[in-house]
Parts: sequence; structure tokens; C-alpha cells
Amino acid sequence: MTALAQHLEFAPPSPADGARSFGLALLVHVLLVAALTWGIHWNDSDQSMAVEAELWSAIPTPAAPRAVEPEPPPPTPKAEPEPPPPPPKVMPKPTPPAAQREAQLAIEREKQKKLEQDKKLEEERQKRKEKELKEKKEKDKLDKEKQAKLDKEKLEREKLEKEKLEKEKLEKDKLEKDKKEKAKQKAEQEVKERAEAKRLEADRQANLKRITGMAGATGGPTDTGSALKASGPSASYAGRIRGKVKPNIVFGDDIPGNPMAEVEVKCAPDGSILSKRLLQSSGHKSWDDAVIKALEKTERLPLDVDGRVPSVMVISFRPKD
Repeated sequence: MTALAQHLEFAPPSPADGARSFGLALLVHVLLVAALTWGIHWNDSDQSMAVEAELWSAIPTPAAPRAVEPEPPPPTPKAEPEPPPPPPKVMPKPTPPAAQREAQLAIEREKQKKLEQDKKLEEERQKRKEKELKEKKEKDKLDKEKQAKLDKEKLEREKLEKEKLEKEKLEKDKLEKDKKEKAKQKAEQEVKERAEAKRLEADRQANLKRITGMAGATGGPTDTGSALKASGPSASYAGRIRGKVKPNIVFGDDIPGNPMAEVEVKCAPDGSILSKRLLQSSGHKSWDDAVIKALEKTERLPLDVDGRVPSVMVISFRPKD
């Protein structure tokens, strides 16, 4: 390739409409010349205009009458502007040489190639965008399906747990009910057994009473024992002993409270006091001594209702009884 061809290949393209541009430039110059000519003529026609000025003195004085000026001459008619010259003829565009035409074709091919590349890139970008959008939709769909599956599994687990809790609650309630029923039955059985034992004991006591009554028992009608004679003193015997001993107590001290002194007394079958011993002191020696002396003075205790006297007795005495 020659130097001219290389220069034309990288040179800017030639203007497509040079004759038109030249004609417009010529028309502008003609209009500029006409405007300048009209401006010069306008300055010459206005030089005869009168200039008027007023003067003021330091001391006010009356002004003289103004002189009557003659009428100005009629204005000179303006010259008509010359018509613009006709536009130049457009010369036909010369045919470019073969090298320049080849360079222009090469540039056009490059432009077309670049347009095709840009179009291809745009298509690829659009396809990539559509692919990403499709993948995103598929991913969203999978996420929704996965979430729906998880929600379903969660509901199933909650349902199973609820059923399990209800089953456990029913079993627990059943066990509690069975336990209460068994306890109730056991209590009823114990009540029945106690009632039966009480009835049997009553029957046994009745039989014993009937038998001992036949054998000459000494108990009263209200006694429930089974022996022929009672082994212990009667309920009123303690009061009879205190009534026998208390008149023999000589005590004049004033002591606080109502302390108790317990004395063990051993008696003969006829009630004679064989010995006496202080088991528990009242805390006041004077009261303890008074009780011992009263028993010594009494010497003999009264017989019980059955004509007997217990061989050993523990008797309590209080100063304020």
C-alpha cells in the first residue's frame, strides 16, 4: 500500500456538500456589504439635524421669545439595496480516486463490523439477563417449594406432638382415675373390715358378758370388761381417797400457782397404808411435807366399790384443788 493510500485510509472523510457551503458563505458576504453601504448612507442624511440646548443663569431673568425656525427640508429618499447576486452553480462532486474510495469502504466495513459486534454483545447481554432472570425465577420457585415443604413438615410435627401430648394426658388421667378408684375401693374395704371387726368384737364382748354374767361377775350393767372382777380402781375412787386425806393436810403457806406433788402409796388388803414415797416434788418442800404428814395421819384408806384396795397407787395432791 502507498503512502497516499495510508494517508487517505486514516484521514477524515471529505465534506459531502462543499459547493453548498461555498454558496452560503458567498451569500453572507454579499449581505454584509449591503448592510455596510446602507449604514453609511443613513449617517450622511442625518447630519443636518438641529441641536437645541437651554442655558440657566445664576439670577432668574425672563427669557426672550423663541425664534421661529424654518421647516426642515424633505428627507432624501433612501437608495434601494441592490439585489443579492444569484447563488453560484453547484459543481458536480468529483469522483474520488480508487485509493480514497477503498479507504472509505474500509471505514464503512469497520463501522459495520463494530455495529455487528455491538449488536452481538447486546444480544449476549440480553440472553445473559434473560438467563439470570430465569434462574432467579427457578430459584424462587424452589425456595417457595422448599419453604412449603418445611411448613408442611412443621405442621405434621406439631400435629404428632399434640396427639402425643393428648395421648399422654389421657393415659395420665386414666392412671389417676384408676388410682383414685383403687384408693376408694381400698378405703371402702377398710371401712367394711373395720365395721366387720367392730361387729365381731361386739359379738365377742356380748358373748363374754353373757358368759361372765352367768358365772357371777361383779361388774355393773354398763361395764364392758370380760373379767369377773375389775382389776383397777373405779372412776370415783381417787376422789374418795383425796376426801379422806385432805382434811388431815395442815398447810398455811401462800405459794404461787397450783403445784402438784405425786406420792406412791402401798396398802394392805384392808386399806392400811404400809409405805409412802414422794415420786415428784411440787417444788415447794413445805407442801410436800404437809402431804406426807397427812398420809401418816390418815393411816388407812377407804375401800373401793368392790370392797378392795389396790396394793400400789400413785396419788397426786394440789394445794388449791
